Amino acid sequence: MGFFWISLLIALLLWGIAEASYWATNGVPIVRNISEIHEDNYGRLGLSHITIAGSVMHGFKEVEVWLQTFAPGTRTPIHRHSCEEIFVVLKGSGTLYLASNSHKNYPGSPQEFPIFANSTFYVPVNDAHQVWNTNEHEDLQFLVIISRPPVKVFIYDDWFMPHTAAKLKYPYYWDEKCCQSSPVKDEL
Repeated sequence: MGFFWISLLIALLLWGIAEASYWATNGVPIVRNISEIHEDNYGRLGLSHITIAGSVMHGFKEVEVWLQTFAPGTRTPIHRHSCEEIFVVLKGSGTLYLASNSHKNYPGSPQEFPIFANSTFYVPVNDAHQVWNTNEHEDLQFLVIISRPPVKVFIYDDWFMPHTAAKLKYPYYWDEKCCQSSPVKDEL
């Protein structure tokens, strides 16, 4: 084999390796600019949601990462889900309401935890909770890391609504466009 053909073969192999390392699952580049990733509020005023690494959109199987920003006064619904959740607060401040009473028939009165920039907090599987930007002057922004995606969310009208009456939202808003709905069961 001549020098030209060996050089061409090496170049093609190197190009193939470079191309494979550049593209991750489902054609998503390994390195991306967050400001170029799709952002939406999914009909919830005051919310900005970006799925940085997702199960449905990007093929991740064990974890999912979101960047969320809540305007002053914005909050999540009272909810629980069949995954662990870790928050890293990037800016702002607010309140985490957490009811670690999954052994009861309803969440009950939640504990209140102040959250602030450079703090982190954890929400266990199936613990009802709510995150609220209680700061009147600044956005609350955090990274959210969840296990076992895509997330199955059960939404409550109030803290004393029975677990069995909570409304299942699956797929969740940011997974609706690309997730095939399948039967799920409440994991309590």
